[in-house]
Parts: sequence; structure tokens; C-alpha cells
Amino acid sequence: MTTGISTPPTPRARPPVELPARWPWLVRGFKRYAVRYLRKHFHAVRISKAGATIPSGDAPILVAMNHSSWWDALTPIALLDEFPRDFEHFPAIDAVAVEKYPFFKRLGFFGVDPHSVRGAASFLRTGEAILSSPNRAVWVTAQGRFTDVRERPLDLRSGVGHLAARMARGFVVPVAVEYPFWNERTPEALIRVGDPLDVTAFPERSGKEWTARIQSALAATMDGLAEDAKTRDPARFRTLIGGTVGVGGVYDRWRRLKSWASGKKFDPSHGGAEA
Repeated sequence: MTTGISTPPTPRARPPVELPARWPWLVRGFKRYAVRYLRKHFHAVRISKAGATIPSGDAPILVAMNHSSWWDALTPIALLDEFPRDFEHFPAIDAVAVEKYPFFKRLGFFGVDPHSVRGAASFLRTGEAILSSPNRAVWVTAQGRFTDVRERPLDLRSGVGHLAARMARGFVVPVAVEYPFWNERTPEALIRVGDPLDVTAFPERSGKEWTARIQSALAATMDGLAEDAKTRDPARFRTLIGGTVGVGGVYDRWRRLKSWASGKKFDPSHGGAEA
């Protein structure tokens, strides 16, 4: 029997989003390797004491970083111990880099194509799926390209704001990084954490509004880090990873021998800054 009323088609269900793979043993091994690598190439990795702290608890976190260097893929390793212990971390990086370094696919990294609508949609689906569960963090270099730390405005990609707008709960945390040379042969890796933004406090904020708010918060965090860095004062920072000190080679061996001969403790730093 027909009623003459057409039945609307059943909406096609979206396929479940496949989360990035994380092999815990490989993640642990890569963390140890990255710490050694950072120790070798930097005088120290430091975090500003004047910055905020990472939120405690199990609420998901979207980390929005600036993007000044190739090192931005490794420097956050030093910050992981600042998070609650059980957190799983998922960094978003350029899809080309994921293909170039395939082992990233087993470390929780997921590729983003910033130049296509499909790539943007995929980023939002994956990010939303990750941040829908507790004890997870998504890391985004929100500028989407290498940019000098002094450039203003930051011109963030809109994807970070739209992802924040899709979060049911949790925090957006701005993180500033820069790599100045101070008194040693190797540079400093400096980090500052900005004030966390609670997404539940602004449930009606649009993606565009979130992008503008995150841009403002990240710029303020970067400006604060710049003021810290200009002082060249290690006392304004807490050292996360101690690194390479001194000139190295024959010169430092000669200096060590002179210190031993004079009965003094050898300090390899330039001008005795590490004393």
C-alpha cells in the first residue's frame, strides 16, 4: 500500500576516523633519542619561569605553537614531562614530511595537507576524534610555515581555531619557542607556556573567533619569551635538558689540563657562566 509520501533517504553514516598509530615502545625509544640529540646540539633547553603551567587533570589539550625552525618537531619532547603522566601526544605536521620520514606514522604524528580543502577537512576530523577522549594532546604549529619570531601579525592558519571550536571540553595552550645564541658555541632552546584557554568558557565562539583569540594569546606568549630571552639570564628559566658546553676538541682538553694542574675545578663554559 502506498501513501503518496516519499521517504527521505537515510543519511549516509560517516566512516569512523582512524587515529594515528602510536607504538609505545617506539615512542619511548624516540624520546630517549631526541633528548640525546637536543643535548648534543643545544647549550640547554629551558622553560620560562614566568610562563603558565600545563593544566592538570585528564581534559584534552590543543597545543598551538609558533613555527620558527626545523627544531620545532623535536623541541616539544622536552615539554612532555610537564603534562600529566598518562597523556598521549599527537603532533600534526606537513603531509610531505610524514611521507619523507615514515617512522613518524608510528609515533602519533599525522600528516596535514595545508593547501587543499580535503586536507583541511581531514585535519579537523582527525583532530576532533583525538580530542574527543581524555588524556590526549594535539600539537599544531599554527602558522603552518616557517616564520621569524619577530613577524607580526602571526597570520595563523584558520584550522587551529576551527578545531578549538569543535572541542567539547579541554584547553587550548599557546606555546612559544625560539632559539637564540647567548654566550656559548651552541644556541639555547627557549620555551614559554601561555595561559590556557578553557574551551567550555566560550561554547558559542566560532572557528574564526577562536583563531583570532589563539593568535592573540600566542603573540603575547612569544612577546613574553622575547623579553625573557633578551636578558640572557638563565635564572629566569628552569632547565629541562642540559646540553653542550664549551668549545670542545683540543682547546678544551688543554683548558682541562690547566685546571687540573692548578687544582681548580674545570668549567668548560665561556667565561665561567656555568660555575
